[in-house]
Amino acid sequence: MKTHTKTLVLTALFAALCCVATMSVRIPTPGTGGYIHPGDAIVILSGVVLGPLYGFLAAGIGSCMSDLLGGYLTYVPITLLIKGLVAMTSAFAYQKLSHAGKHSYAGVAAGGILDMILVPGGYFCFEYFLYGAGAAASIPANLIQGASGLVLALVLYPVFAAIPDVRRILAARQA
Repeated sequence: MKTHTKTLVLTALFAALCCVATMSVRIPTPGTGGYIHPGDAIVILSGVVLGPLYGFLAAGIGSCMSDLLGGYLTYVPITLLIKGLVAMTSAFAYQKLSHAGKHSYAGVAAGGILDMILVPGGYFCFEYFLYGAGAAASIPANLIQGASGLVLALVLYPVFAAIPDVRRILAARQA
């Protein structure tokens, strides 16, 4: 029971971190009215730390809450899906690439690369129905956001890994 409670608390914490990181810095982008933000780093780390299911929930809920609170109601369901999938695939990449504490940064980097594929592709497919060919205008901004999320996730990873409970979770996931 104790482990399950810690997992739920960490999931809620990561959801809140995703929301705050997404809302903290907003750089507007042309074309679709979106914005670049540092939230993707927390989305990636949600999957790395929490695994596929809880990472999906934390990243998806936290990111779509920022859309809901920020007035982007149309994007709430697609953000839940895309950011959840980024966290889920980041979790699988981390599990596959990091073994016994080795190559953990490669696992985090793979999550960032998957983010750079899923976010521009996913939002383009959704926005195509809203804006037609103009949806392509969001691709460069989403790529920049993904690249910055990758770098920031690599910088934050050792900070999160230094937290005792997170360190235990990561060690169990690398076994």
